[in-house]
Amino acid sequence: MNQNVPLSLPEISDNEIKLVSKVLKSGWLAHGEWNKKFESDFSSFIGVKNSISMNSCTSALEIALKVNNIKGEVIIPSMTWCATANAVINAGAKPVFCDVEADTRNVSADTILPLINNKTEAIIVVHFGGQTCNMDKITELTKKYKLLLIEDSAETLGGTWKKKKAGSFGIGCFSFFPTKNITTGEGGMFTCNDKKIADKARAIIGHGITNSTFDRERKKYKPWIREASYPGHNFRMPNPLAALGFLQLKKISKMNKKRNELANYYNKKLSNFDFIRTPKCHKNVFHSYQMYTVEVDKKIRNKFVNFLRSKKILASVHFYPPVHLQPFYKNMKNKADLTVTEELSERLVTMPMYSTLKKKQINYISDSIKNFKSTK
Repeated sequence: MNQNVPLSLPEISDNEIKLVSKVLKSGWLAHGEWNKKFESDFSSFIGVKNSISMNSCTSALEIALKVNNIKGEVIIPSMTWCATANAVINAGAKPVFCDVEADTRNVSADTILPLINNKTEAIIVVHFGGQTCNMDKITELTKKYKLLLIEDSAETLGGTWKKKKAGSFGIGCFSFFPTKNITTGEGGMFTCNDKKIADKARAIIGHGITNSTFDRERKKYKPWIREASYPGHNFRMPNPLAALGFLQLKKISKMNKKRNELANYYNKKLSNFDFIRTPKCHKNVFHSYQMYTVEVDKKIRNKFVNFLRSKKILASVHFYPPVHLQPFYKNMKNKADLTVTEELSERLVTMPMYSTLKKKQINYISDSIKNFKSTK
């Protein structure tokens, strides 16, 4: 009998539902005290001085560029969600697409270096699927050429390089979309160690005003004064969603450990199929497995994914087409050979992965694949 195996599923407890309900009943629904609590705990978890909750990772990426006045070229991978490139465009800068390593699907110093020139102002690394990039060589590169380093850590909450958390090497940008390791429904986080940058970011996400409604209301004298110092946005996270994130974060280590156990079990079960290549994990990485992706021959990829979905196994594909081949970006001249990216985009399959996934569901997936193998 077919089981229903979703691609992802957030783990939300009764405690989280009760807290969100309590915050809703409090009447303070805009940015408030739970944002501060969430941000404080997030800073401690990542190992940074400043965390700022926002409405999305996309907003965090755009703010990271804007607060640093980046208007030149920004090197980014094409093996990513379009939000990475969109943030560069919307900040008034120019994306320059970079290839990735075949094994890790991550950018490296070797793929970045040939693209650096006198117009380059920043590098956005994307830690693919939960695996942190080789940050030793990348940080050396950014220091040598005096480039801003931004980490698109949307998929890598809790992931590490040599025990140092993703999002603590440069400006970190995180996502709490429902498919991520923790969720606030919609939401994101911006992390950095520079107080001036953090203060400016806080102002820009709140209409350019240097103090929030929550902070103003705690003042005794003229709390209604609101003066814009920047042409800002409204990129803030609501108080009830921050409360949800606050409790979700308390479970992250446990949930990431479970994802690793499930990934290892996947590796064991899927290694029996000669047409499937299981993911490689670098020895210096703790992988947070936001996604569990495998490779198959591009000639059978679409058939394979459709077969799994016919069995109610909601496998998917990340990322096809790569950003440089999408309508808005495909006419931009690529400075790099993106062969690896293009090949991976036609071979990768994203399997169901979430902390409450059961081994019996992976067994069902494996048993289903046996039937596909006999007909491929």
